[in-house]
Amino acid sequence: MTGSLFKGNFWSSDILSTIGYDTIIQHLNNGRKNCKEFEDFLKERSFIAKETSLMFSDLGEESAGIRASIEEKYGKDLLNLSRKKPCGQSETNTLKRALEVFKQQVDNVAQSHIQLAQTLREEARKMEEFREKQKLQRKKTELIMDAVHKQKSLQFKKTMDAKKNYEQKCRDKDEAEQAVHRSANLVNPKQQEKLFVKLATSKTAVEDSDKAYMLHVNTLDKVREEWQSEHIKACEVFETQECERINFFRNALWLHLNQLSQQCVTSDDMYEEVRKSLEMCSIEKDIEYFVNQRKTGQTPPAPIMYENFYCPQKNAAPPGKATGPNLPRRGPLPVPKSLPDDPDYSLLDNYSLIYQ
Repeated sequence: MTGSLFKGNFWSSDILSTIGYDTIIQHLNNGRKNCKEFEDFLKERSFIAKETSLMFSDLGEESAGIRASIEEKYGKDLLNLSRKKPCGQSETNTLKRALEVFKQQVDNVAQSHIQLAQTLREEARKMEEFREKQKLQRKKTELIMDAVHKQKSLQFKKTMDAKKNYEQKCRDKDEAEQAVHRSANLVNPKQQEKLFVKLATSKTAVEDSDKAYMLHVNTLDKVREEWQSEHIKACEVFETQECERINFFRNALWLHLNQLSQQCVTSDDMYEEVRKSLEMCSIEKDIEYFVNQRKTGQTPPAPIMYENFYCPQKNAAPPGKATGPNLPRRGPLPVPKSLPDDPDYSLLDNYSLIYQ
């Protein structure tokens, strides 16, 4: 499996929206929380097992009644752990069902299991190392995405400011032209000269602001393409991490169950039910389930198009985003060349994750 589902289903038509990225991050945070819950589950069970083992080691040749009391206390502690301690409670689909079966079976065999504390601590240590490793890997991608998000927002603001300035300069030029026409019959040549100078200055200002506006539009499109590319890379990284997390979590749970079976053979049949549920756990189905439930869109935002001040009817505003007030305009200016179309993106197929 490759990162093909995330990058194709978490877009928004709004160029400023990060809803797709935020949805994935929230899901990854939930997954990390589930790993932490399982880690805490293991640590608490390790404490209960160690406490019970110490009680048994000090028991000596005392009566069976005392041994029964120790077993009862261990069973009650394990029941309390199973029923009250969260363990991947926000997981979904096949892994969720496996975890539910797991907790039920722990509840069923609570009075017959005594687990070695050191073994459980080692499991918890591995889960903690895995979480921290994924956290560091994600941090690199998140820093890149934070930077491109800021760059995109900043360039969008600059483009809109340039557009407002361009429109204002156009209005100033129009006013200067009207003033020249009104003063055509004036006798005072100095006043007419001032008006012509103001008109020439306003025309220069329009040309300069038009160039600046077009430059910002082109820059914004480059920034958009860069952000789009980084978003795809981030989706691929996050989906790969999520596949690894589900697989690691599944295998860690499987190992934990095997170790429990070694300590109490009589409970093995009950835990076999959990193994069967884990065998039905599918990374592909869990990823597809998440995508189907939380996908935000399959179409990236359209580029911000150049809008000519004098020929608005030839410029189509991008869908889902207002570009500014519709002010009266007049007089044609050269229409700029159209921007390039959005690039096509390739999809990677036929990748599968090998279960171990």
